[in-house]
Amino acid sequence: MAKAYVKFQTPGDVQQKALEAVELAKNSGSIRKGTNEATKAIERREARLVVIAEDVDPEEIVMHLPVLCEEKKIPFAYVSQKLALGKAAGLGVPTSAVAICAPGAAEPALKEVLSRLPGSEAKPSAPAAAAKPAEKKEEKKEKAPKKKQEKAGKVEEAKPE
Repeated sequence: MAKAYVKFQTPGDVQQKALEAVELAKNSGSIRKGTNEATKAIERREARLVVIAEDVDPEEIVMHLPVLCEEKKIPFAYVSQKLALGKAAGLGVPTSAVAICAPGAAEPALKEVLSRLPGSEAKPSAPAAAAKPAEKKEEKKEKAPKKKQEKAGKVEEAKPE
């Protein structure tokens, strides 16, 4: 019986590649393990790929993840067993979801998974959250000299000669 939250069937070879990407990212990059951590990574737009197990019971535990991923335009894939997902994430117990945040050496595997997913118009890119602080820093750099110039002008005006 298909679960209600499973929006598409992920081919077996793509599932294996996704598990490989999780394992490589665990060793050389950054992953978030568990439904709560994956949810936070999606909401913060840190996740590059979310891997969700299909055999989660009750379904409500992960039912929100595909919807949230679509809303935030973050690609996601399914694997058939949460035990295999937990093992790939380096856990001794099953896990319902894993988010790959920084792929590290898993970048080639991640690109292959992303290219083979349904609706693969989502290109692997840096998270949107990483771009925002750089923009803010540039704005601060532009504003800072103006304030110093204004202060310098006030000081010069205050001195009677």
